[in-house]
Amino acid sequence: MKKLTLAAMIIAGFAVNAHAQSNVTIYGLVDAGLVSERGGAAGSVTKVTSGIGSQSRLGFKGTEDLGSGLSAIFQLETGVKIDDGQLDSANTIFNRQAYVGLKSKDAGTLTLGRQYTMLYNAMSQVADPFGAGYAGSIKNLFAAKGANTRTSNAIVYSTPSFDGFSVDGLYALGEQAGSTTAGRQFGLGLNYANGPLSARLVYNNKNTDTVGKPTMDTSRNTLFAVNYDFQVAKAFFAYGVDKGPFSAELPVANAFGYKTAPTASIDSNDLLIGAQVPVTANDMIMASYMRKNDKTVLNQDADQWAIGYSHLLSKRTNAYVAYAKIKNKNGAGYTVGNNNEAGSGDKAFNIGIRHSF
Repeated sequence: MKKLTLAAMIIAGFAVNAHAQSNVTIYGLVDAGLVSERGGAAGSVTKVTSGIGSQSRLGFKGTEDLGSGLSAIFQLETGVKIDDGQLDSANTIFNRQAYVGLKSKDAGTLTLGRQYTMLYNAMSQVADPFGAGYAGSIKNLFAAKGANTRTSNAIVYSTPSFDGFSVDGLYALGEQAGSTTAGRQFGLGLNYANGPLSARLVYNNKNTDTVGKPTMDTSRNTLFAVNYDFQVAKAFFAYGVDKGPFSAELPVANAFGYKTAPTASIDSNDLLIGAQVPVTANDMIMASYMRKNDKTVLNQDADQWAIGYSHLLSKRTNAYVAYAKIKNKNGAGYTVGNNNEAGSGDKAFNIGIRHSF
């Protein structure tokens, strides 16, 4: 009996030690609601949608203490559609994030795999009072499509924070046979966060060539984003410059059924002014105005007004409503979408619930 007790204590000691050195977390978010869209060629559309405020997801992340302030880290995250149970992206599983790396308190963090760009992080985390979700999403007019959001085969390095300042760098290999430049992407972010102020200046550059079709084109996006918490309200501002093919892709090719389809701008500026206003400890109003200024001869500009309301039911659950309207000019074709969908018209209303675990 004593031998069994001693063996159990030794095994328990090893288990405690292993738990202290490594940590794996299963997490997720489920978000669904009703979406009503108007103004597009498809007419009035009302549907149950997943991922209105934030894309529904399931993820795994972990750390292992390697000693001397160094840790191994990983994250695997897949998007799901809880309205029909499908994966968010066909034929992929960890389409949202999939990386492994090392993190040091003194030297910073280095990760490899499929990851967010500095451009999208600045949009969703700093620039947009809607957090890149709901009907008011910054993605409706700003350059946040495709590889501007996430990119595969990426190497990302982030410095530690020094008095609120930090730097992020990204390089993604195009991995197209026969070319070392086709499809490659790089980005840089300069960040500041201290007290009520958060600001980022980011640059994203993607080579749009494909093997056999060299054009020497690149899409180039520069964004300055800042927010400041005045306690009574949190103010948001963002200004972006988009240059080159695919620098400002249209969410939908021809949502309004024009005889001549809209043309994606290759030279544009983006502006956002917004606010979050706490009404009570559990209630918040979100509002923003955005403008797309197309500087090409087509002058296909667009303006969007948006307002939303979020009510915390608990620390991990909130109910929300949101509405946005876009005014397209000179045949522009921008649509009111949300975090997961591009939308089908120039007006949209959302109501739903979001829960994280």
